[in-house]
Amino acid sequence: MEKVNQTFFLSHGSPMLSIDDTLEARQFFKSWSGKVFQHKPKSILVISAHWDTEFPSVNTVLHNSTIHDFNGFPDPMYKLKYEAPGAIALAKRVRELLMGGGMKRVDEDTERGLDHGAWVPLMLMYPDADIPVCQLSVQSSQTGTYHYNMGKALAPLKEEGVLIIGSGSATHNLRKLDFSITNGSAVPWALEFDHWLRDSLLQGRYKLRFRIFFFPVNFIGIIDDLCFYMYGDVNEWEEKAPNAKMAHPWPEHFYPLHVAMGAAGDDAKAEQIHTSWELETLSYSSYSFSSSL
Repeated sequence: MEKVNQTFFLSHGSPMLSIDDTLEARQFFKSWSGKVFQHKPKSILVISAHWDTEFPSVNTVLHNSTIHDFNGFPDPMYKLKYEAPGAIALAKRVRELLMGGGMKRVDEDTERGLDHGAWVPLMLMYPDADIPVCQLSVQSSQTGTYHYNMGKALAPLKEEGVLIIGSGSATHNLRKLDFSITNGSAVPWALEFDHWLRDSLLQGRYKLRFRIFFFPVNFIGIIDDLCFYMYGDVNEWEEKAPNAKMAHPWPEHFYPLHVAMGAAGDDAKAEQIHTSWELETLSYSSYSFSSSL
C-alpha cells in the first residue's frame, strides 16, 4: 500500500465545469493524474461544501449514485453520471478517527451518493470512476478551527493510502456573480481576498503552532524572557481576511480547506496548484499541502 503525503483543497467553481471546455479550470482538473498527482490512491475521501449537516456524517454505500444538486443548467448536465464504488470501510474508519479525536457524534448515511462538489471534479480527475469514494460533510454552524481539528484527526488516513480532498471554493458569493463577464477577470474585493488566502497559505499562516524564543540569560542562569508566537490566520479568517463576509457570506465552501490543512500535518508546505476565475467573483484557486511521511 502506497502512502499519500499530500492533501488538497480544490475550488470546484460552477457546475458548468462539467461541460464547459472554455473554462481554464476544466483543463486543470483533466490534467490531474498526468501532472498534479500521478499516484493512484487506494480510496478517496471528499469533504464537500454541498453536504452541510449538524453533526459530521459519512456516506456508507456500496455504489455511489450521482446527485444533480443544481437547477437551471443545460439539460445534458443532468444526464451525466459518475458512479464510483462506495468506500464503506473508509467511512467507518473516518468515523472511528473522528470519534477518537473527540467528536461525540458521527452519523452514517446509507443512501447518499456524491453531490456535484465531489463528482464534477472527480469526473475530470479520475474519469474511469474505479476508485472507491467516501464523502464527509461540513458543519457550517462551527468554525474554521473546528474543521482544522477534524482534519488533524483524519491525518492517519494518508498512511493508509487515502487521498483527502477538500472541495469548496476560495471565494463563493453567488449573489455577486456577473454573467456578462467571460474574460476571466476578477473584481477587486474578490482578488484581494484570494491574494490574502494565497499569501497566508504559502507563508504557513494556517498552522496552530508555537515558536519559542529564549533570550540571553543573566549571570545566575535565569531566563530573561520567553515568547510564544502562534499563527492561525486562515483559521481565524473572519477576523483576519479582507472582505471576508463578501467573499464568503456563508462559510460552508471555505471549511473544506480547513479540513485539508489539518489533515496535512504540522510540517506540511502549501503550494498553489491552480488559479483562474469565472463570472468575476468565483475563484478556482486550489492548493496542495505536502508533508514528509
